[in-house]
Amino acid sequence: MALIPATILTGFLGSGKTTLLKRVLTEAHGQKIAVIENEFGEENIDNEILVSEPGEQIIQLNNGCICCSIREDLRATLSLLAAKKRKGLLDFDRVVIETTGLADPGPVAQTFFMDDEIAESYLLDSILTLVDAKHAATQLNDRQEARRQVGFADQIFISKTDLVEPTEVDALMHRLKHMNPRAPQKAVHFGEVALSEVFDLRGFNLNAKLDIDPDFLKEDDHAGHDHAEGEHCDHPSHSHDHEGGHHHHHDDDVKSFVFKSDRPFDPAKLEDFLSAIVNIYGPRMLRYKGVLNMQGTERKVIFQGVHQLMGSDLGPEWAADEKRGSKMVFIGIDLPKDIFLQGMEQCLV
Repeated sequence: MALIPATILTGFLGSGKTTLLKRVLTEAHGQKIAVIENEFGEENIDNEILVSEPGEQIIQLNNGCICCSIREDLRATLSLLAAKKRKGLLDFDRVVIETTGLADPGPVAQTFFMDDEIAESYLLDSILTLVDAKHAATQLNDRQEARRQVGFADQIFISKTDLVEPTEVDALMHRLKHMNPRAPQKAVHFGEVALSEVFDLRGFNLNAKLDIDPDFLKEDDHAGHDHAEGEHCDHPSHSHDHEGGHHHHHDDDVKSFVFKSDRPFDPAKLEDFLSAIVNIYGPRMLRYKGVLNMQGTERKVIFQGVHQLMGSDLGPEWAADEKRGSKMVFIGIDLPKDIFLQGMEQCLV
């Protein structure tokens, strides 16, 4: 049986996850989608598209999709769905997991790698994060869950942009780019997103090309936006708190930084260093991913991880006219950038 693609849909309370999900479920795309909801809460999928069996954990939708609430853990639910599909009791093409607004997507993503049975049945396609443009500044300032959701994203959809000024949207996009440079951003209205931007993104695929915004790597990027204590600041994404001074967007605890080098890595040294930092900082390392130039192989090495889980894969061969080099992005919570960059430097040949 081919691997079942899975998508994790996350975002803070009220960001529009259910609106997007309803849109995806009701669109005439001919795909049968299994939706796993962390809870059937207030924002339940509209009852008119549900055909429910009383007491049943799995609910058939009238367009052939299915909905399923997690009464036990996610692993058991995924296992049950895969078993029913194998036996021909359920017919679906892919799975979408909608997390609660307060969820950290990390453990959800790890489920797909830590359990052999799940890894043999499913392919984690991507983590989609919705961000509410109207309330994002406050949520990102005040709630670490919201910052983590941005850090984990493979694709960011910004909702409610019509409710705020264009300058606020620009400031928000700039802030999100600093937190997670590898996730493309797109403004969406009422969940109207082309299916091609939701499914089969291969955001978690080890052989996916590493997309880092080239402008993010400019040394002077937004560096001139510091304020002296007490100086006036009119940046729209800053909230002003007269007792505590400013909340600057570059004070987010979720930050990203990139390591780049034209010299090849010594594989043994790099493995030792990465094992050591994952041991110490793993819980704070949200996502890390790179294309690496390794001594001893003519092929690119694709490396990625989530928290303490990391893995590498051989990618395509370096082209004859291609300049070999390594590029790795780290996204995490208060990670010591200097230690990481110096350590990586010391692993070069």
